[in-house]
Amino acid sequence: MKHNIEIRGLQELPAAAETFLKEIGDNRLIAFYAPMGAGKTTFTTAICHQLGVREDAVSSPTFAILNEYRSAAGEPVFHFDFYRINRLSEALDLGLYDYLDSGYLCLMEWPENIEELLPEETLKVYITVQPDGSRLVTWED
Repeated sequence: MKHNIEIRGLQELPAAAETFLKEIGDNRLIAFYAPMGAGKTTFTTAICHQLGVREDAVSSPTFAILNEYRSAAGEPVFHFDFYRINRLSEALDLGLYDYLDSGYLCLMEWPENIEELLPEETLKVYITVQPDGSRLVTWED
């Protein structure tokens, strides 16, 4: 089934993130594909806020590669940014599979840099910038 969520402005982010979380069901491995500046981190932040992660806790893990947050339920949420990964061994050195196999939500930016390490069940989500500046979030399950 194909899913689409249109985000016409920042004010729509909370509702879009809530819809996204409902529609992804039990998927725990989420890979966001989008060009620079399309809103991967912004959308990931909105998702984390919907899960009850403290507003001041969420930040881009571009330099750290991985940030771990806690949802309102106390569960870990793992936020990866693989932009700076140059070799697959760098992701493996982080203990990537320990996180992916944990059963907890893993939100991944720039997954194309580690594509061959991603499990088959990874949900591939695409964010595209529309001509009017809105964002379209799409995926198939």
